[in-house]
Amino acid sequence: MITVLSGGVGAARLLRALRRHDNGVDLSAVVNVGDDLTMHGLSICPDLDTIMYTLAGANNDDLGWGLAGETWRAMQRLGELGGENWFALGDLDLATHLYRSQRLALGATKTDVTHELSTAFGLDITLLPVSDDPIATEFDTELGTLSFQEYFVRHHHDVVVTAVRFRGASAARLSEQSRDALENSDRIIIAPSNPLISIDPILKVPGVASILARRRDDVIAVSPLVGGVALKGPTERLMRELGHDANALGVARFYQGLIGTMIIDVVDADHADAVAATGCDVRITTTVMAEDDHAMALADAVRS
Repeated sequence: MITVLSGGVGAARLLRALRRHDNGVDLSAVVNVGDDLTMHGLSICPDLDTIMYTLAGANNDDLGWGLAGETWRAMQRLGELGGENWFALGDLDLATHLYRSQRLALGATKTDVTHELSTAFGLDITLLPVSDDPIATEFDTELGTLSFQEYFVRHHHDVVVTAVRFRGASAARLSEQSRDALENSDRIIIAPSNPLISIDPILKVPGVASILARRRDDVIAVSPLVGGVALKGPTERLMRELGHDANALGVARFYQGLIGTMIIDVVDADHADAVAATGCDVRITTTVMAEDDHAMALADAVRS
């Protein structure tokens, strides 16, 4: 059994590669909910949905998010009526959020709804929100306090950040299903997601970091930076702005004490000794999953 601490796109690609690498492994993902939001009265879970759509083969490769074959008539009409449509929800994507919102209003938990949606999309990987309680990632910026989606989408993560916090995380309860997955997996993998805004909201939920620290020999992290650059998103910029080295060593230091092994890209091989000095083993392989053979190589490194 393998459990993957997961953000969005990078985690989705790693999960897909792991499934292709070994179709028989019991695979779970404990997923960030810090960027969840309510928009137009609908409950939206971007990381859970990105992973679900990707694993189902239904994701929009052109945009990198949402569903393939999407149309935007509802958002276009909303804008014409004077409503806010800067956070675009596709016509097909709306069905997911309508279903989730209805079920939550009837008393289902986010874990329950995720299971139902995953079943509807035909997934054989268990997706688990780290908590059913609300957690909200917020940024202190030059423009004031911004929600995750205001920073990421409305401002295209193009404003200076001075601090990040996770409102509600310290009071959130680690779900029983997520706790069981973390406690009972043979291996825990930290996906190549943004450490500061995709993985840290998971780690801030009481119980998660202590489980990883206790099981650190079974924990493997994949660096999301290749040559100091993120393949997607603002990882290197945020790390610099918040006082971390924007490279594989900075990622290793961020996870120090929680991981027993760090996987870095061949481009970063010169950082291997410094990464090892943080107290973990180092494996070097390709970590860019754009090509199937590279994705399989990373899955093999994670599994070996």
